[in-house]
Amino acid sequence: MSYEQLKLENQICFPLYAASRLITRAYQADLDALGITYPQYLVLMVLWEFEELTVNEIAEKLILNTNTVTPLLKRMEAQLILKRIQCKTDQRKVLISLTEKGKNMQIEAAEIPFRLVKKLNSTGNEIKIEDTLELKSRLYKLIHLLESSELKQT
Repeated sequence: MSYEQLKLENQICFPLYAASRLITRAYQADLDALGITYPQYLVLMVLWEFEELTVNEIAEKLILNTNTVTPLLKRMEAQLILKRIQCKTDQRKVLISLTEKGKNMQIEAAEIPFRLVKKLNSTGNEIKIEDTLELKSRLYKLIHLLESSELKQT
């Protein structure tokens, strides 16, 4: 019996996984300069956009479980990047917002996406912005399909 479906080259998951890891690696020097990890960078991007969110809202936006996000937020609080405040109207909720340090990190981080594009284009194989936008659009379609399907783990 042939198992073509199990060859690495026939998987959709592997190129997505590899591309994600390689992009994260390309960001590494910039993130190291900020003293943060890639997951912390994602949290920061969400908070720069929305200013104050609950733990559940952050987890939802990042498509992560709260038990993954909570320790991440606690480490960021210890780094004085964000603050966790008990919600006054619902004691079960914790509100997350940025400290001044966290807000100021946005200025330094603003160049990170541009540096990634520069790195990608320095290879001599320039990636067209239209292709990148199309890829992003298709990936979001895949994400929404996976989130709404029975494949979504509960």
